[in-house]
Amino acid sequence: MTSDNFHEIFSDSVLQELFPASRANDFFEALYGDVDEGAYDISLTFDNYDKAGNTLHFNLNLTERPGKCLACHLTFGLPEVFSRHPVINIAGMVEKVDELLGEKATCGDWHLAPTQTTSRKLYSVPLIISLS
Repeated sequence: MTSDNFHEIFSDSVLQELFPASRANDFFEALYGDVDEGAYDISLTFDNYDKAGNTLHFNLNLTERPGKCLACHLTFGLPEVFSRHPVINIAGMVEKVDELLGEKATCGDWHLAPTQTTSRKLYSVPLIISLS
């Protein structure tokens, strides 16, 4: 398969189904007990397919909310928190990616890479899924 094929599979609407916008509020409700404490919204994007490594690359994009400070709320351990948190549910999302791929490929191991700074108001936590 080519990267273009995967971009077709992982359209914006499919990505929103995999990781609905409301999940950020659910996360902050579970974490802080109040959605208004959340400093960022979380969205899922598809980055690319690495044919050499046979891996899919997604990003969990963190976008600063108005009147909040994104940098103040990010920690080194955010990927670890996201990987375990039941509201974020990365494992469940990877299962759904596996279903979407059908006979084309099978998802294997996955991991979240360290948080990356795209701009002062946008950070990303890369999600990397190995395929077989």
